[in-house]
Formats: sequence, C-alpha cells, structure tokens
Amino acid sequence: MEVQITTENFESLKNGNLPLVVDFWATWCGPCRMIAPVIEELAKEYDGRIVVGKCDVEENDDIAMEFGIRNIPTILFFKNGQVVDKMVGAASKAKIQEKFEALL
Repeated sequence: MEVQITTENFESLKNGNLPLVVDFWATWCGPCRMIAPVIEELAKEYDGRIVVGKCDVEENDDIAMEFGIRNIPTILFFKNGQVVDKMVGAASKAKIQEKFEALL
C-alpha cells in the first residue's frame, strides 16, 4: 500500500521500523505517470516489509529541497532514517525491484 508523504508524516515514516521508499513526482510529469503503476505494484508486493510513499513536489517542496530533488521522478531509499540509495528518471520494474531487495 502506498502512503502520501507530507511534511507532517515524513519524519515519523523516515525514522520508522521499516525501510522507506519515496517516489518524488508531480501531476504534470509524464515519466512520473509511467512509473506510477510499477511503484504501486511493488508497494503491494513488499507490503509489511517496506513502506512506499509518494511525495508531490508541488505540495511538499520543503522535503524536495531538503534532499536536493531537481529532476523527477526521483526515488529515494531510506533505511534507519538515512538515504541509502537514489534513482533519477524512469526505470524498469526489474531495476526498481533490485533497489527494493537491497533495502531488505
């Protein structure tokens, strides 16, 4: 299941017990819409093991600025509250899934 990442819930999710994957996106971004179904699928497959969230850069520009997000889609991978990996641009499900596996 995907959660909406907001300024209000980001810190608690980032510092939670499970690894966190954040998909930074915007409604006007074509490549973001291309990978959205892949991210949703992976969110279901890894439910209970990894928290998957979407962060709209228009609504939460403070989070995007904190991590220097300039291009979207950007996916950040957090473990123990720290960024451990990053992907910029659209990628195949297999490539994204490799990053999910590396978090576990």
